[in-house]
Amino acid sequence: MTIASASSGRLTHLGVLRFTGADAIPFLQGQVSNDTQRLTENTPLLAAYSNAQGRVLALIYLLPHSSGVIAILPREILRTTLERMRKFILRAKVQIEDAGDSLALAGYVGMMPQSSGGYTEIDGIGVAPVGHDKNRYWLIAAAEKLPSTTDAAEAKRIEDEWRLADIRAGLPQVYAATSEAFVAQMLNLDLLDGISFTKGCYTGQEIIARTQHLGRIKRRLFRLQLPPGTWEIGQALRLADGRQGRLTEVAQSNGHMEALAVLSVEPGAAVSSHAPTEILVNATELPLPYQLP
Repeated sequence: MTIASASSGRLTHLGVLRFTGADAIPFLQGQVSNDTQRLTENTPLLAAYSNAQGRVLALIYLLPHSSGVIAILPREILRTTLERMRKFILRAKVQIEDAGDSLALAGYVGMMPQSSGGYTEIDGIGVAPVGHDKNRYWLIAAAEKLPSTTDAAEAKRIEDEWRLADIRAGLPQVYAATSEAFVAQMLNLDLLDGISFTKGCYTGQEIIARTQHLGRIKRRLFRLQLPPGTWEIGQALRLADGRQGRLTEVAQSNGHMEALAVLSVEPGAAVSSHAPTEILVNATELPLPYQLP
């Protein structure tokens, strides 16, 4: 396999956790929002790892790698996520480690003829589609099997293109600035097959289930075009129509900025108490590739 696309390469802003041991999948079943039994069917999963109040600490992509269950998440919150999860191991037969020294992560943009649509390993490289975006794939393997770059500008270009692709696919992410700011449905995880409402209990499940059953999701993830300027993840904003919220992802595109933001569905809804002072912004709402309720 070769990485031929100009938009492909190492994703250095993301990190990799590995779960091993007989209880790895049952342990994760009690920690995250998706049904980890689906991993046994070679199904990659998007899931929320939340606190007891239902606030998302991290969003993780789970892959059933041959060396253990792999979790992909932003490098900047990897260590805190690892340390928090280890506190809940208790007597479970599971080990959690930062696998960054033994495994490398890359993104591939383009057709993957050999892919089965789920998770597969081809010539020692794990391949999985990125959510519902069937034109992008995670690649995970030993470092020598994936291309690397020592050029900082090239690494930044790859990261920016991957972030922009996430924005256009409507795929959320949680970073240090937005950890514990949102319930899973505010990030559209119920629309992205990121929550199982039929599995057993997990941390934050009561709040997430109550939010769904009450049917009063007052904030959702939207895609925006922002005017030129300096924009930061976690920044609070108010749109011209009165909706309020926070930026969750930002990337530059052809002289303008595209972003994902969790916004109130109705104008005038209270902004999150977690957010700093909001600013008024003349943003344009862009379509998502899936339908909001």
